[in-house]
Amino acid sequence: MAPQNGNLKALSDAGVSIWLDDLNRSLITDGGLQQLIDEKFVVGVTTNPTIFATALSEGSAYNAQVKDLAEASKDVHGAVFQITTEDVRTACDVMRPVYDRTDGLDGRVSIEVDPGLAGDTAATVEEAKHLWATVDRPNAYIKIPATVEGLSAISQTLAEGISVNVTLIFSLDRYRGVMNAFLTGLEQAREAGKDLSQIRSVASFFVSRVDSEVDKRLDALNEQGDNAEIAALKGKAGIANARLAYQAYEEVFSTPRWANLEADGAHRQRPLWASTGVKNPDYPDTMYVVELVAPNTVNTMPTKTMEAVADHGEIKGDQVTGHYEDARQVLDALERVGVPYADVVDVLEKEGVEKFEKSWSDLTGSVRSELEKAKGDDSYVEEGK
Repeated sequence: MAPQNGNLKALSDAGVSIWLDDLNRSLITDGGLQQLIDEKFVVGVTTNPTIFATALSEGSAYNAQVKDLAEASKDVHGAVFQITTEDVRTACDVMRPVYDRTDGLDGRVSIEVDPGLAGDTAATVEEAKHLWATVDRPNAYIKIPATVEGLSAISQTLAEGISVNVTLIFSLDRYRGVMNAFLTGLEQAREAGKDLSQIRSVASFFVSRVDSEVDKRLDALNEQGDNAEIAALKGKAGIANARLAYQAYEEVFSTPRWANLEADGAHRQRPLWASTGVKNPDYPDTMYVVELVAPNTVNTMPTKTMEAVADHGEIKGDQVTGHYEDARQVLDALERVGVPYADVVDVLEKEGVEKFEKSWSDLTGSVRSELEKAKGDDSYVEEGK
C-alpha cells in the first residue's frame, strides 16, 4: 500500500470529510475505491446520472448484467434502476467499515431520485422509499433536489427514517428552507417513534456553478475590461456564497429547536460543498477545497480535483468562520455593479434541474442502446462493446 497523502490527511484533520464525486463498477471491483479509502482519506461517494452514463460507456464491466437484463426483457427504466442500485449497494459494502468506525457519520454512498420527479412531492417520496429499500444498506443516502416541491419531500422522507442528501442548493434562502425541512422531518420522525440517532443528512451547496454564472454576467458588464471593481469580483461569488451558507448553518444549529432534537439523539445536517471542480482554468484548481475548509463539513470532489489537492493543495485550517463580513461585502458589491443575487440563484436552480433531467435522459439513452446491442448477441459479454 502506498503511503497516505499528507495534504488530504491535513484536510481530514481539519474536520472536512473527503468524498469522491465519481463511481463506476470497475472502481469497486478492482479495489480502486478501497485504495482511495486507505491512501486518500476518502470516506464517502456521491453519484449522479452523468457519472453512471460515463461508467456504462467505458469498458465492459456492465456487459454481463446488461446481457441478463436484455434477455429478461427488462424495460430501460427498470434496467437503469437495477444497474445503479447494484453499484451503490456494492459501494456501500466497501464503505461499511468507515460507516462503522465513524458511527454513521461517514462511509456513505449517495444515489438520487429520478430528477424528472423534482416537481412532484409524492412521487419523489415514493421513489426515495423504493431506492432505500432496494439498496438496503444503512449507509446509503437518497439524493433529493432542493426545489420548492422537494422541501416537503425531504421532510417526509426523513420522517420515514431514511437518510437524505439534499442536492442542488444555490441560494441562502433556499438553504435555510432546507434546514427547516430537515428539522421538520426529524420532528415528524420522532412523533412516529423513529430512532433519530439512525437518521443522517447532508445539504449539498453548489459552488463553482455560481462563479460560472456570475463571471459571465461580470464579463458582459465589463466588455472593455477597464472597470477594476468589476474585474476584481470575478471568481469570488461561489466561495462567498458558501461561507455565508456556513454562517446560516451555525445559526440554525444553535437554536433551541435544534437543541431539543439533539437531546433526543439527532445529528446535525452537515453542509456539503458540491460542484468543487474548477471550471475556469485561470483559477487555482484547488480553490473550492482549500478556501472552504471548516469543521463538520463535507467536500465531494471529482477525481481530478482530489488529485490536485493531494499534489499541491495548501491546507491552512478553517477558512470560513472568520470571513463572513468579507463574504457579505462580495455579494453586496455584486448587487452594486449590477449582478442581482436573487436572479443569479434563480437561474442556477432552473438550469440545475434541467441539467439533472438531461443527464437522466442521457443515462436512459445509454442503457437503451446497450440493451439493444446485447439482445441476441452472444458475443456481447465476451467482446465488450
